[in-house]
Amino acid sequence: MRYIGCHLSASAGYMGMVKTAEGIGANTFAFFTRNPRGSKAKKEDPADAARAVAALADKGFGKLVAHGAYTMNLCTKEAEAREFAADVLADDLRRMAAVPDQYYNFHPGSHVGQGSEAGIAYIAQALRKALEPGYPVTVLLETMAGKGSEVGGKFEELKAIIDAVGSEHVGVCLDTCHVYDAGYDIVNDLDGVLAEFDAVVGLDRLKALHLNDSKNPFASHKDRHECIGQGSLGVSTFAAIVSHPLLAGKPMILETPNELPGYAREIELLRSL
Repeated sequence: MRYIGCHLSASAGYMGMVKTAEGIGANTFAFFTRNPRGSKAKKEDPADAARAVAALADKGFGKLVAHGAYTMNLCTKEAEAREFAADVLADDLRRMAAVPDQYYNFHPGSHVGQGSEAGIAYIAQALRKALEPGYPVTVLLETMAGKGSEVGGKFEELKAIIDAVGSEHVGVCLDTCHVYDAGYDIVNDLDGVLAEFDAVVGLDRLKALHLNDSKNPFASHKDRHECIGQGSLGVSTFAAIVSHPLLAGKPMILETPNELPGYAREIELLRSL
C-alpha cells in the first residue's frame, strides 16, 4: 500500500482534514499542530478528534504526520528560548494523544554557532523529557539541507540524537528536497542512499517521507521546495521512490508550493508512477 497525501490546514479540525484529504485522493495527510511561524495552538476538540480517529480507521488511512512549528528551536544558545521550545514540544506531544499512534515531525533546530555536539545534546535532552509521560506518538526528526548551523543535515547527526534519547518512539522523516540539497544523491543512487541510511541510522527508524522537488542543484545546502517534476530531482526520481519496496507502507507527504487542486494533480501523478 502507498499512503500519499499533503499538508492540510488544521483550521477545519481533524474531521475537516479527513474530508479534504478524501476529496483530493489522499489517504494520509500532514498538519501543523500550531501556528507554524509562532506558538499559538488551536483550541482542542476531543469530540472532533474521536470522530476523526474512527474515520481514519474506517477509510484505511495511513499514519498522519503532524508537524511542529518552524520557530521551535530546541538547541538555540538562549536558555530561555530553549526552555520555551521544550515546553512547546511537550505540549504538542500531549495534544497528539487525542489522535493516538500517529507521527509528530519537527526540524531538529539550529545550534547557532555552539557546534553540532552541543546542539545534539540540547535536542536529546528536550526529547527525553517530552517523551517521559509516554504519550502514544512517535517523534520524527526531519532530514535537513544542512544550511547554516542546522542540525540534521547528516545522517550521523540524526543517529546521535536517537542514541542520546534512547527511545523506540523516535524515528526519521526523510525529506527528498532536503537530502538532495544536503549531498545525498537520491537522483542517481537512491539505493545507495537508502543503504547508507540503513548503515548509519537503520531503516527501521525511517517512518515517513516528505516528497518535494528542489529548486536547487545537488549539494547546494539550501532549502527551496519545487513542484514534482519541475525541479532538479525530476519525475523519474519520484517514480523510483513511490515504487521502492523498502519504502512501501510509509506515509509520503507532499510539501510542494501548491494549493489543493495542485496537490490533487500531484497525488494522481504519484499514484500513476
